[in-house]
Amino acid sequence: MSRRGRSYEESLLERLGDHEYVVEYLNAVLAGDGPDSTGTFLAALRLVAKAQALPMVDLARGAELGRQALYRSLSQQGNPELDTLTRVLRELGLRLAVESAA
Repeated sequence: MSRRGRSYEESLLERLGDHEYVVEYLNAVLAGDGPDSTGTFLAALRLVAKAQALPMVDLARGAELGRQALYRSLSQQGNPELDTLTRVLRELGLRLAVESAA
């Protein structure tokens, strides 16, 4: 009898339940410099919200954003304003920071 293996996303969602892992994960995604690094970061934020069992409607409400505006902002083609990103991160218990590249 074969056991069904856990998918990568299931395993990642479980690890994203740990706040410190979330910080490391998002920083690693931001460190990437691929052609679609912004879209990758937004997808990572969606996964963090999913891992926290935070429905997008609740995330939008807590961030004081419209649900459709939040979906658009966090879509693969999204280009959220800094204020939107700050609100979403704050609702997820996170904040933006800047560090030296050197």
